[in-house]
Amino acid sequence: MDLIKEGYEVLFIWEGQLMDGVENLVMEMKKTAKVQLENLERIEIASYPKSTFDIIFVHVSSVLSLFDDSLKNMLNLVKPKGKIVFNLSQDESFEKRLLLLGYVNASYNENQKYLVAEKPNYEVGSMVKLSFGKKKEISVNKIWKVDLNDDDEMIDDDDLLDEEDKMKPSEESLRVCSTTGKRKACKDCSCGLAEELESEVSTKIVNQIQKSSCGSCYLGDAFRCSSCPYLGMPAFKPNEKVMLPEMMKSDI
Repeated sequence: MDLIKEGYEVLFIWEGQLMDGVENLVMEMKKTAKVQLENLERIEIASYPKSTFDIIFVHVSSVLSLFDDSLKNMLNLVKPKGKIVFNLSQDESFEKRLLLLGYVNASYNENQKYLVAEKPNYEVGSMVKLSFGKKKEISVNKIWKVDLNDDDEMIDDDDLLDEEDKMKPSEESLRVCSTTGKRKACKDCSCGLAEELESEVSTKIVNQIQKSSCGSCYLGDAFRCSSCPYLGMPAFKPNEKVMLPEMMKSDI
């Protein structure tokens, strides 16, 4: 038989008693291949490993003898791309049945008068990665990408801090009230924190006035803002310490 090649592992399944014509066929197969014989009624309890045979021949009297469980076992025993050959006449309903059980390429050979089907080129129950599940890479304009070779000036982080910001705070500025636990004097403060905080506020106000936000207060009223605390006072030298009248201190 042209389906058998030298060195093939062959399983021959028969039904009932092994007739003389079948014995001659098996003897012919054994000349080129290693042949195992198995009765159809015992195929389900046979101890053959999975995917053992290159080809399986099934010799039965009728398609009615082939139950689904037996056909599934045959599919497990044959190797991927291996063939299962049935000595049956053409039967489209049986071919469809084989396809539903996992067989492929089921067809009838007019010349040899047998029906042949194949096992898929993979093991039953195996998994394969599907390509359509792969996410496509979407090209996005790199709007926020920074080009280090451009001519734009980069701001140094250290330039955002002045010398006053970098100064380490003194112990006095970190002192807290023994009662509240915060740098806020209690109602009946007796530890001196209230006086210290009041002095800091006065010093801060005077410093802010001396520095000035516009820098032109010392030139006189003609150069002063409408809210300038120096309004009405004579001009003075830059950075000169100026004492505000008592009546103006209460407004600050």
